[in-house]
Amino acid sequence: MFDATIHHALDRTQSRRKLRIRLAALVSLPLVLLASGPWGIASWQREAMEDLGLVLVFLAILGRSWSTLYIGGRKVRELVTAGPYSVTRNPLYVSSFLAAAGLGAQTASLTITLVLLLCAYAIFLPVVRDEEKALAALHGGAFERYRQMVPRFLPRPSLWRDVGALCVDPGRWRQTVLDALFFLAFVPVLRGIGWAQVSTLGAPLVRLF
Repeated sequence: MFDATIHHALDRTQSRRKLRIRLAALVSLPLVLLASGPWGIASWQREAMEDLGLVLVFLAILGRSWSTLYIGGRKVRELVTAGPYSVTRNPLYVSSFLAAAGLGAQTASLTITLVLLLCAYAIFLPVVRDEEKALAALHGGAFERYRQMVPRFLPRPSLWRDVGALCVDPGRWRQTVLDALFFLAFVPVLRGIGWAQVSTLGAPLVRLF
């Protein structure tokens, strides 16, 4: 049975995660509004970086949707080790890292992209550590063997293994897809900020490579 103490601890973890997201937004917002990459708004370099970022956002949406097919509402309660969870222990968070990088790329600045990626890492690393403690408490040696074999974040495709059938929670999957589309909604917003910087200020106040 899922221990109530572990359940409450994970609830607190998620509350702290939401607070860190708000703090990261406060830190990043001035940077996104006032700074941009070194290239002009219609340059091929900027367009290439924006398009690459859009690809990363789509990969993030696919990654989160795919991972949810395997884990559904069983996160922590069960030790899921197949599919995307066979190559990385945290495919949902890896997908969120891709989304952060993809959104940063909409500014055409590698510096801003790195800042957003580091913010995402700082937000999710404490969550991962708390979830790992819960998994260790619930699954003991099975989780320890999994932890030693499969990387925390960086996928290792050679470890891939799958199962013959999945038990899917359709409601959870739909909610994950809708939540992930939130990333996509930010793409036109960030591109619009770039155009607004040019139309109102003539150029961004700060250009960051």
